[in-house]
Amino acid sequence: MSAWWQEAVFYQVSPRSCQDGNGDGVGDLPGIIGRLDYLVETLGVDAVWLSPFYPSPMADFGYDVADYCGVDPLFGDLGDFDRLLAAAHERGLRLVVDLVPNHTSDRHPWFLESRSSRHSPRRNWYAWRDPGPGGASPNNWQSRFGGPAWEWDVATGQF
Repeated sequence: MSAWWQEAVFYQVSPRSCQDGNGDGVGDLPGIIGRLDYLVETLGVDAVWLSPFYPSPMADFGYDVADYCGVDPLFGDLGDFDRLLAAAHERGLRLVVDLVPNHTSDRHPWFLESRSSRHSPRRNWYAWRDPGPGGASPNNWQSRFGGPAWEWDVATGQF
């Protein structure tokens, strides 16, 4: 017997580009609730894969999470998430949230603590490196967004 997810039809929803439930021009969690019947009745979806909706500076379309326990006000609030989850379950839908714990925003409390000192208990939760020869970046890694992947941190003297 296979697990439910092996045979399920998933539909990925990016809150930003889904229906706008509050009229501000940006898709949100209430807007997604308004589309659940369509996903079930018209598309035959079994599960919704929800792209990041967490508080974020939005430098990476929400994948730069600043708080894994909240909802970015752009998309609603925790009450809206609770209503979305309940509405999905009422329709027999599973809701899978896109959680990427291997990187955070530079505004996340874990990163801020890591950055506070070379002796921080969370220092090794992130990749910190001493400068290369002549103060250069530690290596030639490039950012997917353009330019070097490394950024100098004056406070701790590392990249």
